[in-house]
Amino acid sequence: MKQFFGLFALAATLVLGSAFVAISALTYNVDLEKSTVNWKGYKVTGSHEGTIDIKSGGLEYTDGLLTGGTFEIDMTTITTTDLKGGAAQKLIGHLNSEDFFGVEKYPTAKLVITNVSPQGPGRYKVTADLTIKETTKAIKFTTTTTEADGMITAKADIQVDRSEYNVKYGSGTFFGNLGDKTIYDEFDLSVNLVASK
Repeated sequence: MKQFFGLFALAATLVLGSAFVAISALTYNVDLEKSTVNWKGYKVTGSHEGTIDIKSGGLEYTDGLLTGGTFEIDMTTITTTDLKGGAAQKLIGHLNSEDFFGVEKYPTAKLVITNVSPQGPGRYKVTADLTIKETTKAIKFTTTTTEADGMITAKADIQVDRSEYNVKYGSGTFFGNLGDKTIYDEFDLSVNLVASK
C-alpha cells in the first residue's frame, strides 16, 4: 500500500510539475520598411521582375525555434524594376487586371505557416497556406534565419504555380498553340524579412 501511495505521489508531482513548465512563446513583428519581397516571372522570350510590399506580418517562435507566422501581401504595390516609363506602366496595369491578379477585387494575398520542421541551426522546412484571389493552396519552401540584437532575419526563395490560383493569361496549362507568347506558370518570390519583438 505504501508503495502504491508512493507511486501515486510521484505521478502527481510529475503531472503538476509539467503543468507549470514555462513555454517561451514570442511573436516577432515584421519591419515593413526593412523587409523586401522581389518577384520574377518568366516567358518564352524572356522574363520580368519587380517588387511587392508586405502589408503586415509576424514570425512566431517557441522556446527559441520558429513555429509559425502569418503575412499579408499588399497586391496594390506591384512594381517592375526591369522596365521604365510607359512600358513599366503597361506591365503593372496588366498584372493588376483580371487577366492576372485582379487587384481591385483581391487587394491582398495571404500566407499562413502551418508546419515547421527544423533542419539544423537557423534552417527550417516550412509548409504554408498561400491565398491568392480567394484560392488557398499549400506550398513548401526552406527558410534560413539569424538572430542578432533582438531581431530576426529570415530569407526564403519560394516558387509559386499561378495556374493553381486561377491566373490564366498566357498559360500553356489553359491554352494551346501560344508559341512564343507563352508565359510560364511558375514565378519566383525572393523574400527577406526583418522582424523584432
